[in-house]
Amino acid sequence: MPHIADRIRSSSPKSYGMFAKAARRPDPSSLIHLELGSPVHDTPQHIKDATIEALQSGQVHYSNFAGIAPLREALSAKLTRFNGIAASADTVLVTNGLTQASFATFMALIDPGDEVILLAPYYPQHINKIELAGGRIVFAPLDVQDNFSIRADWIEERVTPRTKAVVLVNPCNPTGRVYSRAELAALARVAIDHDLIVISDEVYEYVTFGAQHISIASLPGMADRTVSMFAFTKAYAMDGWRLGYLTAPPVILEAIMKVAANEVTHVNTFIQYGALAAVLGPPEAVADMIDDDRKKRDYLVRSLNQMAGLTCRSPEGTIYVFPDIRATGLSSATLADRILEEAKVVVEAGDFYGPLGEGHLRLCFGSQPMDRLEDAVSRLSCFFSAL
Repeated sequence: MPHIADRIRSSSPKSYGMFAKAARRPDPSSLIHLELGSPVHDTPQHIKDATIEALQSGQVHYSNFAGIAPLREALSAKLTRFNGIAASADTVLVTNGLTQASFATFMALIDPGDEVILLAPYYPQHINKIELAGGRIVFAPLDVQDNFSIRADWIEERVTPRTKAVVLVNPCNPTGRVYSRAELAALARVAIDHDLIVISDEVYEYVTFGAQHISIASLPGMADRTVSMFAFTKAYAMDGWRLGYLTAPPVILEAIMKVAANEVTHVNTFIQYGALAAVLGPPEAVADMIDDDRKKRDYLVRSLNQMAGLTCRSPEGTIYVFPDIRATGLSSATLADRILEEAKVVVEAGDFYGPLGEGHLRLCFGSQPMDRLEDAVSRLSCFFSAL
């Protein structure tokens, strides 16, 4: 028997939900995928061109462990301007996606036995990283009856002497919420009162529809206790590029750097010039993609609300809807399985995001072009009419 580490054997199995079930089917070409949060848009051409130019000009060698200086300078300016976080280039680390940013953060901050609070329904991909660092996960429910709002008193009830951090996903996957300043201020008060770190996943910061995204690190007293994590994945349609970044107080950043440098040394050099072009490029490139997502959001919400047994709020951000399916009388897993089998549409079961996600499905409107989304809606309409 191989000598597998306890942290591997004792951690939760890695799950890809309905995506994994769909991948095992014999008819993949017949399926419409609305379960995976992969942007349908192509990466804007000016970003590709900058990357190609950097590659051709010889930017193919080792570079600064924290990221190339021009990119970190551009990101610090963006963080100050857009996020209200007074970051300098020295407090920015470029990472291999937000995935590496979060893994390095948990490894740097969490000791075995430390408790980390996740807001539920939760983004499940943070769970394994916390467990691998030796942390114990504690779930604090969002207020389902109040549009999945943050209840600071419910979070505070779960704080113990072992609590080290709270993970915040804002805008929120899977619910589509963009948290208000009042909600974030209440969470900030809990963090300050109990000396907690907030680890803030802000990958959908630009993908909002009228709601204002607020970075919790910009609130009074939070700059010194927040790790703010971002990525080029969604706004710039660069999911396959695996590019992200974080900013943190210097003492925390130094600890995260120790993990990151041992893990990957640094991010691929020449693609960082593509990231620089993304940050400095025309804002219309991002705005056009978000406008397309807004149209698809409105269409899908309107369509779902016309289907028997479904009610669907309009998400304030992200590329997901999270319709309530309780009136169907079926569990989310049963319904997702039946939709896959009978309608050939792949959607995610709400319980993939924990028990508080039960009674919902998650559908990604940003993963398909409009004509394909219309095809999926037609199939779903037929399915729910028959149901």
